[in-house]
Amino acid sequence: MIEAMPLILFLVLFVLLMLGFPVAFTLGGVSILMGAAMFGFDFFNLLPLRVWGVMTNYVLIAVPLFVFMGVMLEKSGLAEELLETMALLFGRLRGGLAISIVVVGAMLGASTGIVGATVVTMGLLSLPTMLRRGYSPEVATGTVSASGTLGQIIPPSIVLVLLGSILNVSIGDMFMGAVIPGAGLVALYLIWLTIVAIFKPELAPAMPASELEAFRGEGMAKRILQAFILPFFLIVAVLGSIFAGIASPTEAAAVGAFGATLLTVLQGKFNIPTLKAVMAETTHLTCMVFFILVGATAFGLVFRGMQGDAYLTSLIVGADMSPNMFLALVMVIIFIAGFFIDFIEITFIIVPVVVPIFQQFGVDLLWLGILIAMNLQTSFLTPPFGFSLFYLKGVAPEGVETGHIYRGIIPFIVIQLIAVGLVIAFPESATWFPEYLARK
Repeated sequence: MIEAMPLILFLVLFVLLMLGFPVAFTLGGVSILMGAAMFGFDFFNLLPLRVWGVMTNYVLIAVPLFVFMGVMLEKSGLAEELLETMALLFGRLRGGLAISIVVVGAMLGASTGIVGATVVTMGLLSLPTMLRRGYSPEVATGTVSASGTLGQIIPPSIVLVLLGSILNVSIGDMFMGAVIPGAGLVALYLIWLTIVAIFKPELAPAMPASELEAFRGEGMAKRILQAFILPFFLIVAVLGSIFAGIASPTEAAAVGAFGATLLTVLQGKFNIPTLKAVMAETTHLTCMVFFILVGATAFGLVFRGMQGDAYLTSLIVGADMSPNMFLALVMVIIFIAGFFIDFIEITFIIVPVVVPIFQQFGVDLLWLGILIAMNLQTSFLTPPFGFSLFYLKGVAPEGVETGHIYRGIIPFIVIQLIAVGLVIAFPESATWFPEYLARK
């Protein structure tokens, strides 16, 4: 019975989360109650020191700074300008509007890293435009949902920051390791949309020539500069400073927060109400992350006190599972968990439990972290519970049904699975770039 206590802890936690109890308080509360029942409250004398260690972790300062950067860019109106300008630049191509949305999704992912905000912003701004210009609802909704979740894997991603802290892998290495898989995923999206535009042009038509002519008139260069070049320089400043070794991820996050504020000033959108709104949302999201992290610290203490890691290891060894079989099992569990709970909870609950076993198997934790991030991104898109689909449905115009969204996302899920399979088959796709820069 005592050996099974770690599994009972997991089961109680999962049931309460499914009933809708707040994650942060449920995670910590259940852990403390079960730990006190088994070991007594003196067992938690170590907890304050562990929480203090989390709160003084210099790397985690990057979380509120990257959140601030993303929220500030969202409030600045740059996302709207970027979408409209890119759409007109690619507009003469069949499927050009969809291609531009993927490119914008990648750029917003590299500048915000907040999936919900990106999906909602792109859904509000681009989905009605795509439908009005003759795109099929399936192609339009699938493109917006998939593009909006690119922030999960394209650095600087909050997911990668949190995974790096849990896996004890350099955040800079996590960012660099995600570059090739993220770029490859964007390329696969673009290839698919190009194929659709060639063989089914009625599903993804070109934009009217009159709109393109109006755009290419006076002020075109200035519009491109404001909408495209300025955010691009911000991305280069943040990621370039990390990759070049000039700044740590935390310092680069500060550069990004300052740069996003400066761009908002240049757009003429900076004022006290905007600053208050950005600070309030940043504080809310940051508090949520750190409350969950404190609860996860209590969970980890109790789980290890129950010898849960040793119990799981013995189960794996007893089942005679190979590293690849265990990896497949963990990926399936994380994929399914992504239907029901947010990536933050998955990162703090499931990942710390399985990491010691992967270490025993000799698995590269950088490669593992990239795989987990891509897996979470896929589960965000998968019907019937994918969070991105719910975000999009909430802002979709009248006439767009849930069935359109579900059917439209299927090709992109297949692409995601292909991308995950490629990273599994070629681990160098996640490890080569960090190793190359380390040699420079």
